Amino acid sequence: MANVSFNRKRVKLKQVLGIRARLALLAVILVAPLMLERIRSLEDTRTKQIAQATAEFTTVARHSADAQREVISSVETILKSEAFIRASAGGVGKSCDVLRASLPTSLPWIRTLLIAGQDGRIQCATNNMYVGLDLSDRPYFQQAQETGRFVLSDFILSRPAQAPTVMAVYPVSAFSGVADAVVLATVNLDWMSKVMNNLGGRVGITAVLVDSTGTVLAAPADQHSAVGRPLDDMPLMSAIAELALRSNQDEGSLSFLAADGSQRAVSFIRIAGTNARLIASIDEDKVSAAVSRDIRTAYLQLAFVVMFVLLGALIAAEKLVIKPIEMLADMAKRLGEGDLSARAARKSLPSEFVPLARAFNAMAAQLSQRERELIATNDRLTVMASIDMLSGLANRRGFQSRLDFEWMRAQQYGSELALLMIDVDHFKLFNDTYGHLEGDSCLTRLGESLSDIAADTMGFAARYGGEEFCLLLPNTDLMRAVAIGEQVRAAVLKLCMPHITSAHMVVTVSIGVAATRPNESLRPGDLIEAADAALYAAKHRGRNNVVEHGVQAIEKGTAGMVIAASA
Repeated sequence: MANVSFNRKRVKLKQVLGIRARLALLAVILVAPLMLERIRSLEDTRTKQIAQATAEFTTVARHSADAQREVISSVETILKSEAFIRASAGGVGKSCDVLRASLPTSLPWIRTLLIAGQDGRIQCATNNMYVGLDLSDRPYFQQAQETGRFVLSDFILSRPAQAPTVMAVYPVSAFSGVADAVVLATVNLDWMSKVMNNLGGRVGITAVLVDSTGTVLAAPADQHSAVGRPLDDMPLMSAIAELALRSNQDEGSLSFLAADGSQRAVSFIRIAGTNARLIASIDEDKVSAAVSRDIRTAYLQLAFVVMFVLLGALIAAEKLVIKPIEMLADMAKRLGEGDLSARAARKSLPSEFVPLARAFNAMAAQLSQRERELIATNDRLTVMASIDMLSGLANRRGFQSRLDFEWMRAQQYGSELALLMIDVDHFKLFNDTYGHLEGDSCLTRLGESLSDIAADTMGFAARYGGEEFCLLLPNTDLMRAVAIGEQVRAAVLKLCMPHITSAHMVVTVSIGVAATRPNESLRPGDLIEAADAALYAAKHRGRNNVVEHGVQAIEKGTAGMVIAASA
């Protein structure tokens, strides 16, 4: 009986450990490493996505902080101009008339310009509802009077309109040296929020601009309800409010576990010249939600694969599971290496992997779109940094970049390159006689004329600095450049802008012309120096004339200059 019982148990054990069970065990052993590799690749993808999203958003946040700084800097520039006018005018009437006429339409973030006397009462404003208002108890007014510097207030409610705003203040004493009036501007918070719109519409991301007390000044459109609220009222921001507001650093970041259990990364950037800070928070769980869903989907898919293999379809498993995993892992690797053109060919994948491939493709498309947007943003900022706002021409920085480019191109093709340096004659006397507003108008009209001539001659016009302009002429010899210089001089005369302190009774220009064929013995600075020298000669010949200056290499490794003058 004992032997029979033992034999029956042995038969049952063999059945349990038969070929099917062994294949099933082998299948599990084969599939387990694939499952681990699959999970590891997705985890790596999630980590890389979080890191890439954080780095990308930090870069965009810095650009937004720079844009906010430009907005505040433009307000400060306007206030300085108005303060200088008040200090120069020496009285209320004239400065008020200029103030009412000088609210710039090109700066929509300035709502109102005001002038307040030493006693804090507003003497004049571009909006009459503010006239007579007493600001002497306002901290920003007192701080500007005490420090003699530009001050940007915290979040306040404007008294007449009861509208949220920020006040910018600049004391006239900064120019006059005597305690006197202050010039103020109300800043449009809605416009400051528009500057931050590139930070909005992103899943898991919160971005706000706050003042020194932690009150929200601006936020993207999808987070606009936060404006006017303190950070302490925002659960995901309150944890870092104290650190961000009290830190002496211009920028910083930290990672922490929020009260709702989400992992968050927070960055803060100080707006230069103010106590305002741009604070951005990234919910890592939401940013990586798509990949996390893919990981959960992968578990289900791999469970299905195990069941399929356990049924004996080992060959089918090789075709339907391992190869698709390798394809998607390769795509993930290419994406991680920066190849944003990588896409999963869904037609060659089993249907179970199509949702995962679609998610990968959507992620790659989003990353590619964000990269294009970032490049476009950088291009716009580069253009803004290279344009002179008064004349509409390129500024000195933009001119230097174009000169370097045209110099290399002329050297490559062996062509000539000419430069006109143009200076407005007796411009300081013009400003003293007619005022800075007319001086600015004069420079604007000169810029328009130069722009037209540059378009006709295939040249590049720029404002070199102050009342000095330049015109770069590619593929142009000295004779042709002198002729264009005469065209410029005649065009300025034709403008007939009155200048009673000039011998010609109208605004004129002196022009220095230089041309050369770039080579290894010369540098771009030699062309500028030659044109400057010709301009100097033009001034000493009575102004309102054109003087040429040739540039040529006289020895290997040295540069010489030859002057040939013609009025």
